[in-house]
Amino acid sequence: MATPPTATAPQPPGGWRRRTAGLDGRYWRLWGAVASSNLGDGLVSLALPWLASLLTRDPLAIAGVALATRLPWLVFSLQAGAWSDRFDRRVLMVTANGLRALIAASVTAAVALDVATLPLLYLAAFGLGMCEVVFDNTSQALLPSLVTRDRLERANGNLMGAQMVIADFVARPIAGAIVGVSLSLPFAIDAVTAAVSAALIFSLPGSFRTPEQPAADRPSMRAQIAEGLRWLWRHRLLRTLAIALGLMNGVGAAMMATFVLFAQEILVLDGLGFGLLLATGSLGGLLGSVLAPSLTARLGSGRSLLLAVVVPILGSAAIALTSRPSVAAAAFAAYSFTAVTWNVVTVSVRQVLIPDGLLGRVNSVYRFFGWGMMPIGPLLGGGLVAWLETTVSRDIGLRAPFAAAVVVHLLLLATVSPRLTQRAIDEARAAADEAPSA
Repeated sequence: MATPPTATAPQPPGGWRRRTAGLDGRYWRLWGAVASSNLGDGLVSLALPWLASLLTRDPLAIAGVALATRLPWLVFSLQAGAWSDRFDRRVLMVTANGLRALIAASVTAAVALDVATLPLLYLAAFGLGMCEVVFDNTSQALLPSLVTRDRLERANGNLMGAQMVIADFVARPIAGAIVGVSLSLPFAIDAVTAAVSAALIFSLPGSFRTPEQPAADRPSMRAQIAEGLRWLWRHRLLRTLAIALGLMNGVGAAMMATFVLFAQEILVLDGLGFGLLLATGSLGGLLGSVLAPSLTARLGSGRSLLLAVVVPILGSAAIALTSRPSVAAAAFAAYSFTAVTWNVVTVSVRQVLIPDGLLGRVNSVYRFFGWGMMPIGPLLGGGLVAWLETTVSRDIGLRAPFAAAVVVHLLLLATVSPRLTQRAIDEARAAADEAPSA
């Protein structure tokens, strides 16, 4: 994300000290909670579709798992955002991951007893997704209370680095290895890591809620959500970012909905190979989390966002045309690098531009638009594969979502990217600096 226009305090030499300067123990408890939560999430993100592929080979049925996981972002993100501005953010995060631990433990028992079914997987995926909505949205609203404004990019970069390293680079190869030994173990570990995450957030001192209005003056939740919607829609830069993110996330979800079948049938990978493929691709995300602040400082926020639109065109085309795991892994690495760069730029921009009293709601509205397409993507992707496998061939069907991604990113490049310029970002920051506090 773009660097806020405030003076940055001198940082000590050395990579690690530079990355940790100005970040205290409270921040690192949040970091540990996010890392722990993402370890379990990474395990389950591979285990759920893999388990579904053992129950059915129907691409639409398997895409249903991705749909159930992402549907909460469409139906619940606005309410979750209002909650994070209405209640103590620490309590919300503890509750969310406490419930996640219970859901994961229930799935563990069902798989161990060999009573898991597709409807059960859909229900569990939806429940885990609901917990993710509350935890992730609230963590972004809580972060500015723990670090100074000039450290937001570094703090966000560290968090996203943890997400990429733990959830993707570490968890997915482990999940790929252990699904061949015990299908219940990834869910059992998820239950433990969710509980650890909840405990770390619970240990944060103090209260994390916005100034409370008298009960008689407090607007209804519907009015609060409407206020967040209006604020975002009137902000041209954030509105454009949210729409662009929605299209990119939708096509990304379409690609990943049946990717387990692509890996098994086109790339001829087993569970461990599939996990390693995803992990190798995620190495690019790790590099992005480390290098994004420096890259943004060199290129500027506008050009960094443009890069995040252009690179997926090349990466998606490469995957659509290949049958080699090495090519697919390299393409995912480049794709993930620019995806994390986009996130580091845009999350920090939002945290700077949105007033704290509106941060939870506006952030949730932004993610409603940006993530709301993710449950629609699997339906479109799975439907495209199912249609083409019957009218053309299974091979063409499994490659089609990646070809569709090329088309969508070309349209973004032509229509949305011209509005995401450095000048537009700088003007939005300047306006935020001049605006009175909410």
